[in-house]
Amino acid sequence: MVPTAPCGTWPSPVDAALAASHSIRPGFVGTVGDEVWWVASRPEEGGRQTLVRRRAGGAESVALPAPWNVRTKVHEYGGRPWTAVARPRGGPLVVFAHGADQRLYVWEPDGAAEPRPLTPVSAVGGGLRWAEPVLVGDEVWCVLEEFTGPGPLDVRRVIAAVPLDGGAAGDRAAVRELTDGKHRFVTGPRLSPDGTRAAWLAWDHPRMPWDGTELRIARIEEGRFIGARTLLGGPGEAVAQAEWAADGSLLAVTERSGWWNLHRVDPESGAAVNLCEREEEFGGPLWQLGSRWFVPLAGGLVAVLHGAGGKALGVLDPETGVLADAAGPWTEWTPALDAHGPRVVGVAASPGTGFEVVELDTRTGRARVIGARHEDAVDPAYCSRPVARTFAGKDGREVHAHVHLPRHPERAVPEGELPPFVVRAHGGPTGRTPLALDLGASYFTSRGIGVVDVNYGGSTGYGRAYRERLCGQWGVVDVEDCAAVAEALVAEGVADPARLAVQGGSAGGWTAALSLVTTDLYACGTLLYPALDPTGWADGGTHDFESRYHESLIGPPDDVPERYRERSALRRAGEIKAPFLLLQGLEDPVCPAAESELLVRAAAERGLPHAYLAFEGEGHGFRRAESLARSLEAELGLYARVFGFTAEGVPELGLTR
Repeated sequence: MVPTAPCGTWPSPVDAALAASHSIRPGFVGTVGDEVWWVASRPEEGGRQTLVRRRAGGAESVALPAPWNVRTKVHEYGGRPWTAVARPRGGPLVVFAHGADQRLYVWEPDGAAEPRPLTPVSAVGGGLRWAEPVLVGDEVWCVLEEFTGPGPLDVRRVIAAVPLDGGAAGDRAAVRELTDGKHRFVTGPRLSPDGTRAAWLAWDHPRMPWDGTELRIARIEEGRFIGARTLLGGPGEAVAQAEWAADGSLLAVTERSGWWNLHRVDPESGAAVNLCEREEEFGGPLWQLGSRWFVPLAGGLVAVLHGAGGKALGVLDPETGVLADAAGPWTEWTPALDAHGPRVVGVAASPGTGFEVVELDTRTGRARVIGARHEDAVDPAYCSRPVARTFAGKDGREVHAHVHLPRHPERAVPEGELPPFVVRAHGGPTGRTPLALDLGASYFTSRGIGVVDVNYGGSTGYGRAYRERLCGQWGVVDVEDCAAVAEALVAEGVADPARLAVQGGSAGGWTAALSLVTTDLYACGTLLYPALDPTGWADGGTHDFESRYHESLIGPPDDVPERYRERSALRRAGEIKAPFLLLQGLEDPVCPAAESELLVRAAAERGLPHAYLAFEGEGHGFRRAESLARSLEAELGLYARVFGFTAEGVPELGLTR
């Protein structure tokens, strides 16, 4: 007979430090000849990002030692920060962006020399930033984000060419601009196999890249772009990715059917043919430059990520439309595909494993883990196993969610008690919580507290119509969908109606804050670096990438000013109905600390119980191990205080009135 114990008090081997250390995932994987490289974060080293190198024989090692930090701040959310090419002699040649100064560096890892800079430093605003580098002859072509003034909106972006000889390291004039700067946003170039044409994506305010982008194409003559024109897309059509196949044909993921499907595009006329028409997503939101949901293979096949909700890795025959999926346990793949010959590499996870580097051999159909291999940090019996479910929301609309029930091999819920539940709203809001092992959730479920991740209307993975439910309705649909899931769990007898909490970060913090304002459902809430008041975004209150995002989420401010008053958690701070914990990075350019401090001040003036933890050196989304661990402990401390249990080994959280 398994002994019972009050929920929240169960002894757990999943401590905050352990959960924090396993919150990372490999990213921006790439093939370098027969080797596979990827970016890995090191929370224990202050969140430094390094390159990991897997040699052809299987040996895995950190390629770049501290203090090198492989990270670009383009769009503040970053993008692909490195590229490399295998050479017959001398080993690979690597180009990467360094986080500390945002300069591009070139490096020969098999040589003795340190990386040397390729680009200059600018003291204007955020300086010069680079992303999606591609080696082209004796240059590297990439996206340049250049600040022209002191404000976050004083910025321009172009595709630029940087000489590999270091001639631009101290001379901005030595950087050649390949595009004209007429578009506010551009992606990195994709070159045709014969080197005569380039393709890239572009878009402008007020659109986000999932609202509408243009597939641009140009001839390449003597290293310059000639005759640039729009081939596909526009304000109402979002092209997510474009690549050239080995035979010179152009492939693109676009959503003409209401779903991101893979198309073959005529590079002259722009005529597009859907290669595998399904109500599934073969692409996603372009939050980071360099995201890749598909990669053409040498023999004409195409490796694709596809699905409704989670994604599978498959190989598509574009001539027949036949799609064969790789076997394996993985339920989630990140947009980080690359290929070398018949081998496809990517990053994948499952409800029982964290994100790993996986290789598919298309000749045999065998998929296997080759890097960043998941190892159980604790007995899996203590880890949550998320289950994908669909709930009925307001007016019967579907709401997707992942439910993590309390789970412990040696404890059970006492008879007559129902578990507390944390309702989590993801950021974005154009995003989605993956169906994967989450030790952050297990930190709570192994103590007897349930967690549910709500992929509310506006989330990606379920088609454009589901995503556009949030248009003009941010702060309404997301709040209603989270509430509907919580109420359904209560109705099922799974969750305690008196012990519900809401939690969210960034845009999820907006949802959580408004949930505390507009509903009586939650006993408390946790806000992580929250969006609180978008009225000042277009005037420099946030970074440029999202500065006009509110126009689609809420509406044009001049047309619907009342919506901004109704949905500003900051303006309605006096109406918050429950205690809250606010966690904020002091160097956050997206959701500035000043807004969080105003919310805290308003709560103090009203005498509302709250706690505020600010983290030096942290930006938007915490990277340091100590910040991640302290945040989890504080969150559990809030629930212990409000729900009335003692959390052993966790510092007590004081609430200020």
